[in-house]
Amino acid sequence: MAIFPIRTFGDPVLRTPAEPIDELTSAVERLIDDMFETMFAAPGVGLAAPQIGVSKQLFVADFGDGEPFAMFNPVIIAESGEWTFEEGCLSVPGRFWPIERSGYVVARGYDRTGVEVEVAGDELKGRLLQHEIDHLGGTLLIQRLSKRERRQVLRELREEALGVYSAD
Repeated sequence: MAIFPIRTFGDPVLRTPAEPIDELTSAVERLIDDMFETMFAAPGVGLAAPQIGVSKQLFVADFGDGEPFAMFNPVIIAESGEWTFEEGCLSVPGRFWPIERSGYVVARGYDRTGVEVEVAGDELKGRLLQHEIDHLGGTLLIQRLSKRERRQVLRELREEALGVYSAD
């Protein structure tokens, strides 16, 4: 198994919709194992394949129930309610924002054995499903901010990348 570097804001793979996985192969199984190892080393609770530079519709997660989970080709098939909570991302390290998302979601996809599954979750589990599926569609957490907040964050990230810091 291998630990991969996590791609961060500015890397084009994070803004590109990922390709579906056509079949479960030994290479996909190896990728899942590597993604778990990378996620736990980060440390994180979820990791999408584009975050390690692989443009495939696959994510891994640790919902905190003692059973790490992998899903490929996921889609959200139901959602309800709203829940705002402080959210961060391994691809925008050290930053957290209050993000509004659906309070409850159901996602359908395939587990690491290739079996079609539905996973439902509210609060943190639901948020994790939405966050990782966003990555597979090329949506980064920053895009969930208001236009004004997003402009401010983008300015700060550009300044940080250039080594320029504003006084405010």
